[in-house]
Amino acid sequence: MFTGDRSGDFLFAALFRAGFANQPSSVHRDDGLRLRGAWIGAAVRCAPPANRPTPAEREQCLPWSVRELRLLRDVRTILCLGAFAWDAALRLTAALADPPAALPRPRPAFGHAAEFRADRYTLLGCYHPSQQNTFTGKLTEAMIDAVLARARELTESAPSER
Repeated sequence: MFTGDRSGDFLFAALFRAGFANQPSSVHRDDGLRLRGAWIGAAVRCAPPANRPTPAEREQCLPWSVRELRLLRDVRTILCLGAFAWDAALRLTAALADPPAALPRPRPAFGHAAEFRADRYTLLGCYHPSQQNTFTGKLTEAMIDAVLARARELTESAPSER
């Protein structure tokens, strides 16, 4: 995910600066990129037409994300790249609750650097690293660096399940 496109160029450079990646770029799947203390997932697992996933596609993919996150027992912070990811993470954490919970009401609003505590997870909002956001200055290197620094703080202060 994000490999070989400009969104990925921006994201992987930021992950590298924050110490979450061993190199600042990824151009293909065997280029040596290794993430450290980070996992990249997607709310929608397919490439939808015009790269615009629908809520129905998000719902169809939710069980895959639930299974994947259950295997990743040490995850405590979920960085949501965009409002669509924020909404998907709210649904994901509700589904992971024991017993499964309803979506929080009122629904926590997405915003850059927004935080919401959902059971054992903290959701952290970040504008998506799309060219539309990075070329216009809606998301800058300083902004993503600050969010990734906060993600590290949250992750390091959260208790592990090991």
